[in-house]
Amino acid sequence: MTNPGASAAGAGNLRRVRVMARRSEARDVWGLDLVAEDGGALASFSAGAHVEVHLPEGFVRQYSLCGDPADRARYSLAVLEEPESRGGSRAMCGLQVGDVLSISEPRNHFPLAGSAARSLLIAGGIGITPLLAMAHALRRAGAPFELHYCARTPERAAFLEELGARFAGAVQLHFDDGPEAQRFQAVQAIGAPRAGEHLYVCGPSGLIDHVLETARKLAWPEQQLHCERFTAEAPEVQEGDRPFEVELASSGLVVNVEVGQSIAEALLEQGVEVPTSCEGGVCGTCVVRVLRGTPDHRDTYLTAAEHAERLITTCCSRAKSARLVLDL
Repeated sequence: MTNPGASAAGAGNLRRVRVMARRSEARDVWGLDLVAEDGGALASFSAGAHVEVHLPEGFVRQYSLCGDPADRARYSLAVLEEPESRGGSRAMCGLQVGDVLSISEPRNHFPLAGSAARSLLIAGGIGITPLLAMAHALRRAGAPFELHYCARTPERAAFLEELGARFAGAVQLHFDDGPEAQRFQAVQAIGAPRAGEHLYVCGPSGLIDHVLETARKLAWPEQQLHCERFTAEAPEVQEGDRPFEVELASSGLVVNVEVGQSIAEALLEQGVEVPTSCEGGVCGTCVVRVLRGTPDHRDTYLTAAEHAERLITTCCSRAKSARLVLDL
């Protein structure tokens, strides 16, 4: 997983790591193995977790951990080298064996449901990374699962050798340039919901939206659907946007938020720092609670239930009311 932006979250609890291995996993995809600089064990993580990588150039990026969660000797990442990169992916793909950098402790916004009777995993492109860790965890637990992996071509599909060696029989590959029968068909792959079955999807937004829309049409319960979106798009000004105010409950400070400005940016101008990372509403780093006022939610991270609990992402969401009072 990678989300562009800087973050103060976890900045006081970083771990120094060294690049132990670097390899080509697929066309434009580089695999990196990180070990603790001091030689000790790394923090444990659960399948679906990610770390924030603090690069020497000043970039901060989030990447899913794609190795076996039982392996605490190393963290494995896979990075897509993006031609339109703002610098983060180029810096990551340029790392060499022996380079030292800092990472946060693992955090998980995309966990496996502990009660799942069966898991259906659907990955697109680099979205295989968190789902590969899930496959490791599910296989180790003896839990049934099925993994569908979609890519444009076999050359662009990472981890094919590992998937074939470790998860043969549980993996179906779908390539855009392959025979019609091999291409991904959402209705056939998803099917009617079964009791206790959970679906997990990660990859390009188009694939995620298509999978979730199909599952809902097939009457899958919302609580059995899980997704993680990788690329954060900068929020755009929308027709009807207008300035509004935010008030900090702890101090009474009132801050104006202009059109085209985020709540987090407006607060930072007044010396109030809210940790941010993706700046596009996909990671959850900047979430705060609204005590009064009506939010205008523009994130894809929070669920409808969390919106109802009056949580808001301050990096992209705005206000429908003239003022929001925040629990800050």
